[in-house]
Amino acid sequence: MKRIYVAGPMSGLPELNFPAFHAAAAALRAKGHEVVNPAEINADPSAGWNTCMRQDIAQLVTCEAIALLPGWEKSRGARLEAHIAGQLEMQVLYLEGAAA
Repeated sequence: MKRIYVAGPMSGLPELNFPAFHAAAAALRAKGHEVVNPAEINADPSAGWNTCMRQDIAQLVTCEAIALLPGWEKSRGARLEAHIAGQLEMQVLYLEGAAA
């Protein structure tokens, strides 16, 4: 069992892509992992990007792995999270489809 942070695109997507984050978190939890889901951390869609990223990164650094949703490379926040995870030598998981 690992503590896994889910990262992916949110800004500009319908429902901030929360359904994909929730589906990935559910799939990882079903496999026995503890999951940090930014869609749960930042449930208020009116919160600013900087505020959300500060909260998210504080949780990211407590994890052993990062799970990247499709399209993560087009997201400024997810690219930052992936960079931090890489520099911290965390395991990187690439999720296929919204449901992991």
